[in-house]
Amino acid sequence: MSAAGPGTYELHVEGHLDDHWSSVLGGLAITRHGDGTSTLAGPIADQTQLHAVPATLRDIGATILSLGLTESRPENSR
Repeated sequence: MSAAGPGTYELHVEGHLDDHWSSVLGGLAITRHGDGTSTLAGPIADQTQLHAVPATLRDIGATILSLGLTESRPENSR
């Protein structure tokens, strides 16, 4: 099993997040859906940011429905 590293991630959360959360969450793009959920997507540079994003979502009371790597980058291409 390989450790998660830099790459493009997608998080799906309950509720509609306002656009201002994008900058708080490392510049992830926010897409709101008609079913009352939001998707956050974009590059996450390292383990620190990968752990910080869900922690921030927890702190604001958002329920994470899913989190996944959509595209990985080799470690040396940061």
